[in-house]
Amino acid sequence: VQLQASGGGLVQAGGSLRLSCDASGRTFSSDTFAWFRQAPGKEREYVAGVRWSNSAAHYSASVKGRFTISRDNAKSAVYLQMNNLKPEDTAVYYCAARLGYPVLSSLGSARNYDYWGQGTLVTVSS
Repeated sequence: VQLQASGGGLVQAGGSLRLSCDASGRTFSSDTFAWFRQAPGKEREYVAGVRWSNSAAHYSASVKGRFTISRDNAKSAVYLQMNNLKPEDTAVYYCAARLGYPVLSSLGSARNYDYWGQGTLVTVSS
């Protein structure tokens, strides 16, 4: 399984970006995908997750209402639409995947994901 993240860049506060995660290597009908982020000097933080089979989505409190996670079955891709960006959203964003559906309480734990993309940098200026 390979994950390729892209779409990062520099944007002003209040702006938008869409991140993409292209997945390959097998079918993902039974997988959970997620986006994490890591700011300099901080631990990796869960952002959002989606169940591939039914597109059920979950968000961290810090991004709920501003970010939207989605997936495209035909393109084997997962997206993170980020609106109303804030300087505190600045981080390297990683997509991750695992087979199966972790319970809600463990959805945000990075150790529960087996596959990771290389990360894409998002910088939000004030």
